[in-house]
Amino acid sequence: MHHTVHCELELCKFMVISKKSKEICTRQCKSNGATGMMARRPLRYSRPGLSIRALVVLIVLAVLCVFVIIPHYEKVVYFLRPIWDKPPESFEYLPHYYAENVSMETLCKLHGWTARLEPRRVYDAIIFSNEIDLLELRLGELQSQVTKFVILEANTTFTAKPKPLFFTENRDRFAFAEGKITHGVFPGSIASDGSKMHPFDREAAQRRAMNSLIKKSGISPNDLLIMSDTDEIPSRNALKVLQWCDGIPDVIHLELKNYMYSFEFPLESGNWKPAVHIYRPWTVYKHSRQSDYVLSDAGWHCSFCFRTIQEFIFKMTAYSHADRVKRTDFLDASRIQKIICQGDDLYDMLPEEYSFRELFKRMGSIPRSTSAVHVPAYLLENATKFKFLLPGGCVRQGDSEFLERF
Repeated sequence: MHHTVHCELELCKFMVISKKSKEICTRQCKSNGATGMMARRPLRYSRPGLSIRALVVLIVLAVLCVFVIIPHYEKVVYFLRPIWDKPPESFEYLPHYYAENVSMETLCKLHGWTARLEPRRVYDAIIFSNEIDLLELRLGELQSQVTKFVILEANTTFTAKPKPLFFTENRDRFAFAEGKITHGVFPGSIASDGSKMHPFDREAAQRRAMNSLIKKSGISPNDLLIMSDTDEIPSRNALKVLQWCDGIPDVIHLELKNYMYSFEFPLESGNWKPAVHIYRPWTVYKHSRQSDYVLSDAGWHCSFCFRTIQEFIFKMTAYSHADRVKRTDFLDASRIQKIICQGDDLYDMLPEEYSFRELFKRMGSIPRSTSAVHVPAYLLENATKFKFLLPGGCVRQGDSEFLERF
């Protein structure tokens, strides 16, 4: 019996338990030894029940989930993007040298390339929706460099709704470049009950269809092929260098300055998706990463740069990110106009950034710029026509008959 008590006391000494529990254990061991009649009994510990404080915390968390997190799920996801996402692998940004009255031989040498005896032909492949003013700006800016503009337009939106053929209806606006235009119509499918084709899949199908139109345009191996959306406009300077220099990469992306609503609202981040290919028979039209090389400061990306409120509403409901229209008031004309002039986000979303530092830096309204120095020359040559794209031109036109339907 004494041996048993001794063992239990020793066990109490080495058990990793609280001071109070150890005292209970010791008293229990001594009690067993004093009576000599009880065998060792297992000790029982009771856990305290859920405290009132913990219950309140759980209730508060549940309320937050229902009324804050779930309704603003997308905003929460974007805020946490630096945690769950990472930026693409780094590119090699090539310096871009250009100044007026500097010879192409000198410019090519500065880039580490050699000058050609004659320029390459350039084909500009454009997926077009309804950006009619930007299309004119693009063609006017690049017509002296481009051999052929290859324009593919669908009769449906990426959300599978019928749409007018805006280019066909406004073709007379492009008479200045008529001989350089190859236009095609992509027969999109109308959404039917049970259709589950995603808008991004419809967009991809139209991009694949561009390949056959490019081949019909008369392009040949070693010509340059530009792959970019209507609102992604390469600069004349960048194309001149790529046309006249040998030794350029077979595929090179173009760094474009980002703008929102007009050239009055420049964004800090740039756009690298547009690309220029030295055309080969196996070249495929894409709008994604295709090279590790990027030519710096090579053009402009003007997103949602429309003349009328009607065009804003059309794009918001028609393009691949139409699911961002979470509420019907997002399409309210007065709301859209206010957002344009304030430089705010049409969808009330947070910036897409990969670090909290950049995220906090870009939160809030876009700062205005009063500079119109480094903008397309065609824009300044037609400043009255395109005043809505210049500083001070944020007030847009409206189509009252159209807007009454919303």
